[in-house]
Amino acid sequence: MLSDKLEKALNLQIKKELGNSYLYFGMSLYFRDMNLNGFGKWMHVQADEERGHACKLIDYVIERAGKVQLMEIDAPPRQWKSPLAACEAAYEAECDNSKQIDKLMDLALKENDHATSVMLQWFVSEQVEEEAQTMELVEHVKLTKDAPGPLLMLDHHLGARGEK
Repeated sequence: MLSDKLEKALNLQIKKELGNSYLYFGMSLYFRDMNLNGFGKWMHVQADEERGHACKLIDYVIERAGKVQLMEIDAPPRQWKSPLAACEAAYEAECDNSKQIDKLMDLALKENDHATSVMLQWFVSEQVEEEAQTMELVEHVKLTKDAPGPLLMLDHHLGARGEK
């Protein structure tokens, strides 16, 4: 059974994951409006991943006899200054999420909730991947120097995400 404090913190993380999903959906729309459909697809896949993370937490809270409290999520921005600014915002969101996961892990350890700390270890590892992936995206966009040709080549490459 989860402590009240840990249950509340997990519910806040569920909100954060759903909020990040919403943010990525907003970014997907931003890129699709610019006809950068590869970027749009990349962000859409990312939105689905974030929603999946929320569902993983929801299932865990329920499994531990806790109550899930869905909270209001603010609408994401619809515009960014540039493709680079949108990608940098995605990276910042991932870094912020990593900090929150670390705080959750600290709380689970403080509460001697080993089951939750084991579950959270998956999220710790996942955030390493998420940060690396979005940082790579930022660096690739920087390399284009806003030149249309390289940006379109990157867009084509990003459109292949999830295809085998």
